[in-house]
Amino acid sequence: MRKFSFILIFLLVSHFSNAATVDTITVYSNSMNKNIKAVVVLPAAYSTRVHFPAVYLLHGYSGDFSNWIKKVPSLQQLADNNKIIIVCPDGAYSSWYFDSPIDSSYRYETFITKELIHYIDSNYQTISNRKARAITGLSMGGHGGLFLGIRHQDVFGACGSMSGGVDLLSSVGKFDIAKRIGDTTRYLQNWKDLSVINQIEKTKTDSLSVIFDCGTEDFFYETNKSLHQKMLQLKIKHDYIERPGKHDWNYWANSVKYQILFFEEYFNKGK
Repeated sequence: MRKFSFILIFLLVSHFSNAATVDTITVYSNSMNKNIKAVVVLPAAYSTRVHFPAVYLLHGYSGDFSNWIKKVPSLQQLADNNKIIIVCPDGAYSSWYFDSPIDSSYRYETFITKELIHYIDSNYQTISNRKARAITGLSMGGHGGLFLGIRHQDVFGACGSMSGGVDLLSSVGKFDIAKRIGDTTRYLQNWKDLSVINQIEKTKTDSLSVIFDCGTEDFFYETNKSLHQKMLQLKIKHDYIERPGKHDWNYWANSVKYQILFFEEYFNKGK
């Protein structure tokens, strides 16, 4: 009996010692003069002698940096299985992940693409190369994943979106967008210029790997389908998936597995 207990304890210790590590960090943003939190998931294989690719995973409207790890604890297993670092930054309640043209206290595009990535690359064993860096997210974060990926191809080699709000004009009067970019009466051009569906026209994406998906019962389904059709017309390479699902965590917990696999295959090509 004593021998069995020892073996059981040994197996449990071995299991948990080989699990991913979840850090909560605080990064100071010079551009916004404040501290911003983030979750960093390190694979069990993490070592100071090896460098790892990184996936930046953005939360949705009204969420925060802890959403992903609380709602989808299997992120730890995804980090382990794919030997990647996953970074979940705080994007405020409704930043939409761009630098607000009307409110200088919201500069989340600058924060993520410059300040956060610099911090992560300086403090963790990342491969500090666009070919080993991807970004995606859900809903507002889905917009952010594509928006930042498209606009910063020197930083990210791959990007994605899950149930993303890819056309801001489909959400007039919702999600605090007007607080970030102004109303549609005086600032209509902001709504057009800062929408992924229009950004895609202005940016070459030949070297960018793109994946996005949306549930067929999602209120963003039609805009995602329109983005897909537009990218086909523009002959922009991408992976697009639609399947039954709503705008909820059941869908995103499943979706993130496909996207991580997509990014892992992209990272392997760059080795």
